[in-house]
Amino acid sequence: MKKMLPWLITIILAISLIAVAGILLMGKFFPGDADPVNAAVQNVEANHLSADQIVELTAEITDIKTNLADPDYIVQINFAFQLNSVESKEAFEKIKDIKIKPIIIKTLADSTPEELDGAKGKDQLSSKLVNLINKTLTEGQLTLIDVTYFIKTGI
Repeated sequence: MKKMLPWLITIILAISLIAVAGILLMGKFFPGDADPVNAAVQNVEANHLSADQIVELTAEITDIKTNLADPDYIVQINFAFQLNSVESKEAFEKIKDIKIKPIIIKTLADSTPEELDGAKGKDQLSSKLVNLINKTLTEGQLTLIDVTYFIKTGI
């Protein structure tokens, strides 16, 4: 037994060092656990616009009322959509009731009340909507969605 003790200590030490090295390098080789909000806005550059430009490029959808994934909760929400050009805003205004509102209602219907809690929840909802709405736009691109009014309540 005395002759095996140094070998056992060496093996346990080697296994421990391999495990520690594996844990330290796991984040480098498997970066799949990134935050989806950070991944969606990683390459976005901020454009500083004047107040007049913001008003000129912003469209609103107000008074959306719908159930959430949990049927005991409803939400009333307003959005402000900033687009990248005046032409894209005009195209957005034409399709907002027939294309954009249904996308918002479906996305909210798939959301749980806990997913919409706090600023992080609203940011995740906004980034999800940006990706879905940009696919349906016929002209231009949606650059920013702001939640301008939000009430979540139980029935």
